[in-house]
Amino acid sequence: MRKEGNKAVPGQRNAARGPGADRPATTPAARPRPPYPAPSAEARLRYWFDTTLARGIPALCGWLALGCLALVVPVSALLVWTDRSAPATLGARIAAVWRSTGQTMRLGGEVGPPLRIVLSVLLALIALLYVSTLVSLITTGLTDRLMALDRGRATILERGHTVVLGWSEQIPTVVSELVAARTDRRRRVIAVLAERDKSAMEEDLHTTARATGRTRVLCRTGRTADPVALARVSPATADCVLVLPRDDPRDDAETVKTLLSLSAALGEDRRVRVVAAVRDDRHLAAARLAGGPRTTVLDVDDISARLVVDCARQPGLSLVHQELLDFAGHEFHTLRDPRLPGLTFEEAAGACPESVAVGIAHDDGTVTLNPPLSAGFREDDSLLVIARDEYSTRLSDLPVPHDPRVLAHTPPPAPAPAERVLLLGWNRRAPRIVDQLSRRTPPGSTLDVVAGPRAATTAAVRSAAEALAPRMPVRHHPADPALRSTTDALDLTRYDVVIVLGPDPRPGRGDPDDRTLVTLLHLRAGEEGGRHVPVVTEMADDRNRLIAPRHPWADFVVSGRLIGLLMTQISQNPHLTAVFEELLSPAGNTLHLRPASHYVTPGRTTSFAAVAASAARRGECAIGYRSATASGHGMRVNPPKAHVRYWHARDQVVLIAPGD
Repeated sequence: MRKEGNKAVPGQRNAARGPGADRPATTPAARPRPPYPAPSAEARLRYWFDTTLARGIPALCGWLALGCLALVVPVSALLVWTDRSAPATLGARIAAVWRSTGQTMRLGGEVGPPLRIVLSVLLALIALLYVSTLVSLITTGLTDRLMALDRGRATILERGHTVVLGWSEQIPTVVSELVAARTDRRRRVIAVLAERDKSAMEEDLHTTARATGRTRVLCRTGRTADPVALARVSPATADCVLVLPRDDPRDDAETVKTLLSLSAALGEDRRVRVVAAVRDDRHLAAARLAGGPRTTVLDVDDISARLVVDCARQPGLSLVHQELLDFAGHEFHTLRDPRLPGLTFEEAAGACPESVAVGIAHDDGTVTLNPPLSAGFREDDSLLVIARDEYSTRLSDLPVPHDPRVLAHTPPPAPAPAERVLLLGWNRRAPRIVDQLSRRTPPGSTLDVVAGPRAATTAAVRSAAEALAPRMPVRHHPADPALRSTTDALDLTRYDVVIVLGPDPRPGRGDPDDRTLVTLLHLRAGEEGGRHVPVVTEMADDRNRLIAPRHPWADFVVSGRLIGLLMTQISQNPHLTAVFEELLSPAGNTLHLRPASHYVTPGRTTSFAAVAASAARRGECAIGYRSATASGHGMRVNPPKAHVRYWHARDQVVLIAPGD
């Protein structure tokens, strides 16, 4: 310690400790300051340019004029002095330099008295100011217009176009299918309105949708429930309007408001077809009231649950759904032909060698699916067929012949045995799936649910079990199905089918299919060397289906894609609303996969016309088959009636027939 006055001050670490110190004390002033590097010439030039810009437009104009004069005057002098015909006197040459400079810079270039030169320069400046102002106004107007177009604020003036409102997981599927569905039209326009940046929408559609070909896809930015923004896509002159479901069920109220705005824009006497979808059935009634009688509103969760249960009851049915809903395959079409009135359904079906007749479409919008063979066609009735496109069906005068000796006898009905179903995972659609299973499985069937031990999940499973107690016992096993220990503890051979559900998508939780893929990997490992159990998996993204573990009895229900396909099909043919409503309902006529041995004698070679005739005798419509020996899935929908093949005992026939 040392003292300074009356205060004790701690000693410094490097202070000299006496006369014997070997390091001399240095003061801060004695230390040399580090050299500061001088700025480079480029840095000084940049700084000067930046300060010049900061001074505003007058400084810029002055420097621009000086720069131009510094270039134009020497070059003009060089031209004059190298010209053989130039004047001989210095004054005349200076006048020639001035004239050349004035003409180059549009300053008049007049020679003579000073007043004349000043007036000519003044007139040139006035002309320059006028022209530059006019050019700037035109440029500003064009720039504002281009910016408005880039922001997606311009109005689309089209007729007969298709309007898509909203942006969700269905948008790539809907746009791609609309492009594929309209291959017969010369000029096709699809208008998309969503609360997203126009450039971002165009970029996403370019990377996720199919090639649009001659179809123009126009994107506009705005809130779909805003009448001002809605007018930008001209819905009143459109052919059809699709209102996509929101990704979050809590946003279904916005869909209802969009339908109200759309109804106000279209008016009461409208002819525009509107197809919408909601995720929460609590908003279904309000959406239908807001849309009006010409609006079809789909319940996304209910349809997804029905598709999952259909595939669980009949493995392989997802391939049929995909084929019938995708415009790239064979789908439903209606045929109007003046020869139909007076014909029976049997006669009309026999006159379709390249397509399958499945029903009668009436003029009031109703459809009779799989009618009796004796049902007749009335005026304005159409034939409902499954065909490659709407032009491939032609009524033939002669039916395709078949060998009646290969037709099999109808087997006696046998009671269906009870089934054991395993459900891995739980989400908001799980209660609907459980309810549909209880209604469509044979008596005595049971359901085991393996889902996370969260309190909300446990309460939901308990509530479903209590509601289904009279019809189907439900047992809950709290465990994480994405863990290997959980799947290893399960005896999969005890079950007839396994259903895998992913979690509901939530912000910040990643892709819900990630856990689904992990669960499928564990199931695949547990099945090695054992009996293969049919597995039905619900997925959110169709791209994940391509990388999922596969086995011959795997079904994937990509609900978002299938809903987009269904909305597109209904938008192009309003009769299909009633068709798919019946096909996805437990009652009425539904899709079936049944043994081919019930229709033709196995081990024989015969045409598909024989299968169709055998099914027609039983009141069913045969629409395709699934080969047990073909590579891949072996599914084929709408084969030609004259198609001849060898029928194996394990082949299946795809049918539209009365429900379970």
